[in-house]
Amino acid sequence: MNAAVDTLQAPDPQAASRLIESHLVCLPIESLPLAQCAGAVLRENVYAERDQPPFDRVAMDGIAVDSGSVRQRWTLQGAQAAGDPPLSLASPAHCIEIMTGAVLPQGCDCIIPVERLRVGSGQVEISDPLLLAPWRHVHRRGSDGRQGALMLASGTRLHAPEIAVAASAGMARLRVSGQPSIMVLSTGNELVEPGEPIEPHQVRRSNAYAVAAALRERGFQRVAEDHIRDEAVALRERLGWLLRTHEVLVLSGGVSMGRYDLVPQALADLGVHRLLHGIAQRPGKPMWFGTTTDGRAVFALPGNPVSTLVCLVRYVLPALYAAMGVRTHDPERVALASALQWDAALTGFMPVRISHDEWGRAWATPRPTNGSGDATSLALTDGFVELPPGPAEFARGFLARLYRW
Repeated sequence: MNAAVDTLQAPDPQAASRLIESHLVCLPIESLPLAQCAGAVLRENVYAERDQPPFDRVAMDGIAVDSGSVRQRWTLQGAQAAGDPPLSLASPAHCIEIMTGAVLPQGCDCIIPVERLRVGSGQVEISDPLLLAPWRHVHRRGSDGRQGALMLASGTRLHAPEIAVAASAGMARLRVSGQPSIMVLSTGNELVEPGEPIEPHQVRRSNAYAVAAALRERGFQRVAEDHIRDEAVALRERLGWLLRTHEVLVLSGGVSMGRYDLVPQALADLGVHRLLHGIAQRPGKPMWFGTTTDGRAVFALPGNPVSTLVCLVRYVLPALYAAMGVRTHDPERVALASALQWDAALTGFMPVRISHDEWGRAWATPRPTNGSGDATSLALTDGFVELPPGPAEFARGFLARLYRW
């Protein structure tokens, strides 16, 4: 047996993850306009430009009054919209019509909502004096955060809420991680493109589409894909060119121990330093990882579709996130919805479907595949759970690490 994929010598998934992430080069930083930062990884801290909110902010449409004036009728003084400079209350007997988002008028400390008012002939009346209370329906200055407070930390993924926070801090541009150029490659003479004529002995080329889709869904924009036949010279020449033009290669197929598993030798011939070949897991044990002297990374994943996606989600995506400076979090955990037997002396990855009970608790229902070539069974699953090496029976309620597709 090839020692590189011998179970007894292969690292476990945690050790493999640490090894891979420790050898990826941190990606460069670039400055982008805020409008182009959605999905990017922040590489600077963002601090509050002003108190948030920056003034006592009116939280309801209605009238602004002095709560100390114990009365139920006021004379309407005027109106103030959001964005207007604040008016000053003429006297406790007056009120100011006010709009949501406006600055609280000077001399006022209470907002009475419009639906609780009776208006006529320049007079405004309320029926319930209990509506008068200091700071009712007022969003106090600085109650969300003070000027100079940390709002976003470096390593944060920028989605819609984070973009809004950065805009509120006055950031027209942000320093973010540069995007790696990624080439997704499938290998194999048996692969035929979707839509092309196919012979009974051939199969559709699907892994590259799945890998590229997973990368794009997670915000990686510079993703291309290609196919190489199992021919040593062509494989070596094509890989050599792609290594010069891309920072990350993600291959599918050709990494096991068969006669036509030519990828490891081709990469060795091209000077790619092998750091990993084989992980003590099922599926996906033959996974290969290496780097070049100038920091380019090569992930060579097993060709069976279940193995390809499992290795992509478990190793490739976290490693790319680490290279982009993403702050790491503990893996999500979920309870098994039913008992599960695991007989292999390897870490197991089991596809699951997530559901929630009447109390909102998440449960993972196992969806075993019919082998690592059974991609069909992955449809409508949410991801996979990681099971410790067996043999063992995991009871209902066992908490397992969850990795989502």
